[in-house]
Amino acid sequence: MLKRMTYIFTVLAALTLVLAACAPAATETAKAPAPAEPTAAEPAATEGGAPAAGTGWCSGTDIVFFPGGAPGGGFETVVYNGALAAAADTGANVEYVWSDWDAAKMVTQLQEAVATQPDGIAIMGHPGDEAYKDIVDAAEAEGIVITSMNTQTAGLQATYATKGYGYVGAILHDAGYALGKEAATRAGLAAGDKAFVWGLVAQAGRGERTQGIIDALEDLGITVVYQEIDDATNAAASAGVPVFTGIISANPDIKLVVTDHGNLTGTVQTFFEAAGLGPDDAYAAGFDMSGNAVEAIRSGYLDLVIDQQQWLQGYFGVLQICLTHNYGFAGLHIDTGAGFADKDNIEMLAPLVEKQIR
Repeated sequence: MLKRMTYIFTVLAALTLVLAACAPAATETAKAPAPAEPTAAEPAATEGGAPAAGTGWCSGTDIVFFPGGAPGGGFETVVYNGALAAAADTGANVEYVWSDWDAAKMVTQLQEAVATQPDGIAIMGHPGDEAYKDIVDAAEAEGIVITSMNTQTAGLQATYATKGYGYVGAILHDAGYALGKEAATRAGLAAGDKAFVWGLVAQAGRGERTQGIIDALEDLGITVVYQEIDDATNAAASAGVPVFTGIISANPDIKLVVTDHGNLTGTVQTFFEAAGLGPDDAYAAGFDMSGNAVEAIRSGYLDLVIDQQQWLQGYFGVLQICLTHNYGFAGLHIDTGAGFADKDNIEMLAPLVEKQIR
């Protein structure tokens, strides 16, 4: 029995040694796991996509730009500043042509600009579709990008939108109507009351804004005394003093004055004082923001201004041509709005107006 037990233990011990000897071999021949597939490194949280183009991406693009009025004018200087900013941001080569808000001059200047063969021209739309049509057709045939600002030329825009003919500015009749309705409501006018509207109905296209003012007032039953802005006043607002005093003298019961011209709106206090009116003798409203308009609001002579953010007109006028000429983008349609400014928000806007951005 003892011999048998000794035999069993001997066998178990030998088996243990065999297993121990085999274990390292098994470990050495075990297949190592496959290495993981390499993955792309994720960008850091502060990294974004690469820019479409570097600084000066529109350099080499020649543009003729129409700010609209005369150098130093309140409204047109803000348009000009917007164009300057776009030129600086894009590197575009921009030439500026001033028109004194003269529609006939704008047509002649467009023809002259086309003859210089620029890559693009940003025009004020005041003369209208028909006055511009033949010149724009010729320019487009030569590959010159045309785009418009401030006054929409809807027919030309529809025809050449795919070639970059866009629009940046207010929708004129809508903006005029909004101002007329808001001013009459705030002034507390009732049917039969009298309002003086000083505007540009006679100008095709541009006149839609003045017509919007008149339509809003007449829809409320208000009697409208209308005066077309003459060429002299269009170029220099102070020339309109005799016109204004004559209107007030003939209509002393006028309760609302609406000026459809940025430079005239900024001169409201001068007009009122020349006509012997105090700040509370009539409610005054108009287009657009300017340093003079800010002061007139602060003094109480100007009650309401609708702001079409003309700096954007200058900026996007240049940008549209750069986008089309360099990247083939179609015309953009940008409504620069109908925000109201009055004594309640003028101090917020005033610093931007002083910088000639608003």
